[in-house]
Amino acid sequence: MREVRLNSILDNDFYKITMQNAVVKLFTNEIVKYEFINRGKHEFPEGFADELRKSVNAMAELKLTKDEKKYLKVTCPYLALPYLDFLEGFHYDPSEVKIEQSGTELKVSVEGLWYRTILWEVPLLALISELHYEMNHLERQTNEEVIDKTVEKAVHLTELGVPFAEFGTRRRHSYKVHRLVMDALIQDKKSTFTGTSNVHLAMLYNVKPIGTHAHEWFMFHAAEFGFKMANSIALENWVDVYRGDLGVALSDTYTTEVFFQQFDKKFAKLFDGVRHDSGDPLEFADKTIAHYQKQGINPLFKYIIFSDGLNLEKVEEITNYCKGRIGISFGIGTNLTNDVGLKPMNIVMKLISVKGINNEWIPTVKLSDEKGKYTGDPKMIELAKEFLRIK
Repeated sequence: MREVRLNSILDNDFYKITMQNAVVKLFTNEIVKYEFINRGKHEFPEGFADELRKSVNAMAELKLTKDEKKYLKVTCPYLALPYLDFLEGFHYDPSEVKIEQSGTELKVSVEGLWYRTILWEVPLLALISELHYEMNHLERQTNEEVIDKTVEKAVHLTELGVPFAEFGTRRRHSYKVHRLVMDALIQDKKSTFTGTSNVHLAMLYNVKPIGTHAHEWFMFHAAEFGFKMANSIALENWVDVYRGDLGVALSDTYTTEVFFQQFDKKFAKLFDGVRHDSGDPLEFADKTIAHYQKQGINPLFKYIIFSDGLNLEKVEEITNYCKGRIGISFGIGTNLTNDVGLKPMNIVMKLISVKGINNEWIPTVKLSDEKGKYTGDPKMIELAKEFLRIK
């Protein structure tokens, strides 16, 4: 069987790098846990855990190259120089990852210092996805079909006149398909393609790395400072680290309603826009536009990045609804990197707890705009809903 390996320490989503930079600066002693969640109830073949362990162990050999460090220094001047020195000396520690298999069920968890373990999530999911197709001997469409399909999508998106980026590392079919997709996306110089969330591929293809922060940034702050203060302190810390750069705020960790209660005029002016990741996108657009107007801000000077399970039909519907009302762009993931004639995996990895000052584990929760997507300890979910007055 072909071995599945990562090619670069930067084969990861950009928001992992930007969050790690912030964590290294602000939270050097915090210990956290992550857990793999198999939303799609996928079954894993015999020996899967052993192959995944081999792939994970191989990650210990990855190091930031001189060229990669230079790339980050030039392309991302807001990343602190001490952080780049730290990243140059960083290596993955496979002992932080626990992998178990019982029959067709796979369990994966990560535990350790947050500033170290934060990088595991995306590559682990990418490895699980690629190994799943490899070990089940599932044949995808040809390279030519993948490229043609991607070019067709890029042409359609360009005709709509909307900026779009590729956000598909975590659930890609494989690294090979990811490269084919990028080959296709950069073909047309007139395309509205803006960049990729994958730092390694952004460097290889000379496009912009795109990302700011993820739900875990807010989930950690809730465990550390309480649900009521999570959004405001998380945003304040982000501003303190980046001073106006990386100005897209994720809005739905504890529902958009609660987020906008704390996204006051200061934050609304400081941040360039917000990212939509759950719930009805058109309702979200209406709420966002209304919020900016309430703050006396012209929504056309701000924008929304839509990134929730997008396909061409959804992009077209959102574009027609928002055009002339607020700036928009799109981050398209699985529909680009895993549209190969096979069923894409529905898998995630979430921050599940933070170790408190008394060495007790504090469970983390996420209350997205889709109630079915609530994740975390059931008791803590109810507590969060009570504190935040979420019905």
